[in-house]
Amino acid sequence: MPKRARELSALEVGRLKKAGYYSVGGVPGLALKVGDEKTTRSWILRYSVGETRRDMGLGSASEVSLAEARAKAKEARALLRDGRDPLTEAKVARAHALAAQAQSKTFEYCAKAYIEAKSPEWKNAKHAWQWQQSLIEVAAAKIGQQAVSEIELPHILSVLEPIWKSTPESAQRLRGRLELVLDWATVRGYREGANPARWRGHLEAVLPNPAKFVKVEHFESLPPAAVPEFMTQLRAVEGISAVCLEFTILCASRSGETRLARWSEIDFAGAVWHVPAERMKRKVQHDVPLSSAALKLLKALPKGKPDELVFPSPRGDGAGPMSDMAMLSLLRRLEVPAVVHGFRSSFRVWCAESTNVASEVAEAALAHGLKSQVEAAYMRSNLFDKRITLMERWAQFLSGSPPAATGTPITRKNGARAAASG
Repeated sequence: MPKRARELSALEVGRLKKAGYYSVGGVPGLALKVGDEKTTRSWILRYSVGETRRDMGLGSASEVSLAEARAKAKEARALLRDGRDPLTEAKVARAHALAAQAQSKTFEYCAKAYIEAKSPEWKNAKHAWQWQQSLIEVAAAKIGQQAVSEIELPHILSVLEPIWKSTPESAQRLRGRLELVLDWATVRGYREGANPARWRGHLEAVLPNPAKFVKVEHFESLPPAAVPEFMTQLRAVEGISAVCLEFTILCASRSGETRLARWSEIDFAGAVWHVPAERMKRKVQHDVPLSSAALKLLKALPKGKPDELVFPSPRGDGAGPMSDMAMLSLLRRLEVPAVVHGFRSSFRVWCAESTNVASEVAEAALAHGLKSQVEAAYMRSNLFDKRITLMERWAQFLSGSPPAATGTPITRKNGARAAASG
């Protein structure tokens, strides 16, 4: 039995200022611990389990009164009499409380936390908006307040079934996002068990496979033969949107690559446009050979500072990027049955039908990866010299001029030389 100390009053305890341990009596082992700074005062219960002495904190003296500390100490002593370690019991109780708190996290909480955690990985604000719209405005509208630990197949189906057949592409994206959020919640300890949003071996058994009923729709595009006539029409239109679209078609580029181009990326001497990796779909820098027509177009523009946009927005102060709808709106006004991305398809069809260029050269011009992983592992070249010829011939085709004869050399100021061989 520990030595029973004299029972101090609250007034006497308040006078204890010097750093150290002070037995306050009332319950064996109960003490006040005063820190070195004299402002840190806490209650400690000292007891032994076998030959091991243990100190159990009972709270700060500024928050727990002497009477409350004695009551807590008596409860702990009662556990000791029953052969139970109060410190271990407290840790177990705390763990159960934390687990219960984790298990009560709602789906909406987890969806928002996932978006916040992963959004730095996403390419642009539009991508983040799409996640927000689908997870919060669609999924959370039905299961947002459901504890994530309790989400099962019926909850997932309540979200997906109403849109699975009507908007299958959006539904598939949402299913994948639901699966990722629930995986995240599992790792964080908010739920256990298999993921009810997984497709293979689970949802595929109850939902129809979109590949079996969704008709593949390609980007609207013009047949290659119609593109030169459209280019003549386009060049008669004034405005930066028209110039940007012309450059996009000349380079067979994606809209975002062109709209966000900066003057520092343009190498006039080498006739190359260096598109940085962060703006490319495959996250690899893409070097675009600039045809004579593309160079002429750029030189006709008022050249800005290196960090300024080549095709700034015509609205506001002109410092911001052009809207991703600007070129599409232009096509709609001209009543052209195509989208911006469709001109890449026109280019690819032209390569296949009107040239003898190798498939890998055409794919490299579009910055596509090789489908075969084996070929990709061995193909270290970007086929730049061959693409010089290809892009020059494409520009000639777009202008309505006859293409250079096969074997005609095309030379760039940087010394690169290629023959118009296909």
